[in-house]
Amino acid sequence: MPLPKTSLPFTLAALALCALTTPAGAAVPEPATASAPAQTDKQDYSPAERLLFMSPQLGRVKPPQTLRYSFRKAGSFEPGFDDKVAVAFTAAPDGSCCAARSEFLSGERRLNLPEVPTAEGNPVILYFLEHDVREMQRLTKGSQNHFRQRIRMAVYQGAALRELSVRWRGQAVKATEISFSPFLDDPNRPKYEKFVRKQYRFVLSEAVPGGVYAIRTEIPSGASSDTQAAPLIVEELQAEGAEL
Repeated sequence: MPLPKTSLPFTLAALALCALTTPAGAAVPEPATASAPAQTDKQDYSPAERLLFMSPQLGRVKPPQTLRYSFRKAGSFEPGFDDKVAVAFTAAPDGSCCAARSEFLSGERRLNLPEVPTAEGNPVILYFLEHDVREMQRLTKGSQNHFRQRIRMAVYQGAALRELSVRWRGQAVKATEISFSPFLDDPNRPKYEKFVRKQYRFVLSEAVPGGVYAIRTEIPSGASSDTQAAPLIVEELQAEGAEL
């Protein structure tokens, strides 16, 4: 079933990002004003949050430039497909980087999201997660906000980091893997038991334009004892490169 063609206002996109990056137990900060500047430096963020959402990942992007990614869905639960993702960057009026506009999937699957006027991190991470929570809602009839909160809590509390080497343009480059499983301890797991072992994996590398080498989610088969069974659903985004 294709995703609905809905447009997310930028204010809601900002709230979605805030929901994913606000530390567990912390109140959502009020917008900064002249008399009450934002105190983001006092917030408690995990290493995974900082890498995913707060790193200047666009240092190698020289606008106008477009980052391109392949997207693959596979698994035994429903038909898969292959598609494309593109994030186009243009310079701000002062020449700085970057305003970002996305084409996330195509046709009826396309996820319509607003332009990000002043991107510093690579918005493809947030786009992927927005696609992911909408898919979780479609599959389970659950709440998008609930799934966002579970992901936020997992990035804050339960993410594992490890250094590894990946191949980029024929060379081995350093990368960091961030992995977590947000739904294993979810009190609501009986409502969607077959999906609770879903795993998230982000691979980031400064050698790759935009900093994102790959993103992958996998829902293993229902039988935890059968390690050879095909996954229910795999979705994977892979960097292909940058072009003018």
